[in-house]
Amino acid sequence: MAAAERDREREPRGREREGRGRERDGRGRERDGLGRFRLDQPRPPRRKLLPDYDPEAFGRLSERIARFLGTGRFIVWMTVAIILWVVWNVSAPDHLRFDSYPFIFLTLMLSLQASYAAPLILLAQNRQDDRDRVTHEQDRGRNERSIADTEYLTREIAALRLGLGEVATRDWIRSELQDLVRELEEQQRVFPAESGRARDVGDR
Repeated sequence: MAAAERDREREPRGREREGRGRERDGRGRERDGLGRFRLDQPRPPRRKLLPDYDPEAFGRLSERIARFLGTGRFIVWMTVAIILWVVWNVSAPDHLRFDSYPFIFLTLMLSLQASYAAPLILLAQNRQDDRDRVTHEQDRGRNERSIADTEYLTREIAALRLGLGEVATRDWIRSELQDLVRELEEQQRVFPAESGRARDVGDR
């Protein structure tokens, strides 16, 4: 009984020591008794001041806006809006005018639109440059492979030509046989008696 009571008293003391040995820093990471970070537990996510966003989706949106800003439709709509703005603030009654001459609010809106349009256009151009660079690299790789294949085929064709130069072709054999026949005919013309005697001896 006394031993069991001693074990019960030791268990909470051991838990207190483990709790003291495990400490957490300001980022929520747990440390052991020696002050080292625990590697058997995942790190807690860090707190971010800025909200998360998808750069690819934002880039696609910027490309759409930049593509729309570069069309004639945008110029027409902006011209119509400016004309209506100016006509309304010049011809409308005083109590209905919201931006009288010199149209400070209109100038502010146009400058705000220009300040946002320029970075969006630059972002779209950077994305297009990245795509062009990747395309050029792929084209360069394909060109290098095609050049290597062409050089390999050229070497193979040269080797085949060298090999065929040492092979007796049908035309070469025919020309050699024709030369031999001509030589025999010439010998028969020059030495007809000897050729006749040789035939008689052969017959005997």
